[in-house]
Amino acid sequence: MKHLSPILSFLLFSTVPAFSQKEKIAEIQRDLLLMQDQLRSLQRSQDEKLAAMQVLVQQILDSANKANTAVAVLDSAMRERMKEQEKMLVGPVATVGTKVDTMSTDFAGVREAVADLSARMGKLQNQIADINSAIKVLATPPAPPPSANPAAAGGPPAGVSAETLYNGAMRDKSAGNSDLAIEGFQNYLKWFGNMDLAPNAQYYIGEIKYLRGDLDGALMAFDTLLEKYPDNPKTSDAMLQKGRALVKAGFKAEARQEFTSLIKKFPMHDNAAKARTEVAALNAAPRTTTKKK
Repeated sequence: MKHLSPILSFLLFSTVPAFSQKEKIAEIQRDLLLMQDQLRSLQRSQDEKLAAMQVLVQQILDSANKANTAVAVLDSAMRERMKEQEKMLVGPVATVGTKVDTMSTDFAGVREAVADLSARMGKLQNQIADINSAIKVLATPPAPPPSANPAAAGGPPAGVSAETLYNGAMRDKSAGNSDLAIEGFQNYLKWFGNMDLAPNAQYYIGEIKYLRGDLDGALMAFDTLLEKYPDNPKTSDAMLQKGRALVKAGFKAEARQEFTSLIKKFPMHDNAAKARTEVAALNAAPRTTTKKK
């Protein structure tokens, strides 16, 4: 017995640490299990959050796709609408343009017709004036032969009146006797320069010289009329014929200026329409040098 008690004591003291180690191991295992549970819980939480985020991202992507589709549909609709508007506008605009072109053409035709009518009326008026002058000439008896007695100094010959002298010059003009007509008109101006028909006599001198090709003489005659008789029925005729003489002489700049002055001074006269036609012809032709003064 005495020998057994130490052995029992040893066994009792040696088993105590063994039980203690098992408890520690068990405790460690419990901690490990607890940690594993926590890890699994954390993993599940993360998986759930990740799944939620994926769902949210997918929803965002779906919304973005829907928005892109809506924008594409809207853009397509706007383009189609714009094409329809363009088609709707092209027709009326083209129609308006065609109508404007047609109206411009018609207006140009009317303007040409009016200009032609004005020119014809001007010719008719000149013909009527020539007929009236011819009637007056035919109704007036020839001038009596001059008397043996010389006329007073500076006056017409005896028996020569202003009417008979003018009518005689007009008769020579109508008959083509240009030299006698010029002489008659010059005598009329010399003796009866203050009479009502003096501007006419001066004009006819310029007209006869213009028709004969004496452009310098014609220009001098027309300038004399415009300077000496600025306001008379033949003023517009003189301006028109002066411009034409300048054109024939090659002085187109001065001619354009003369026609322009005529249009400004007599805008409603038949000669203004003729002057506009002359200016249009000058604008269409190349320009030449100006007249030297």
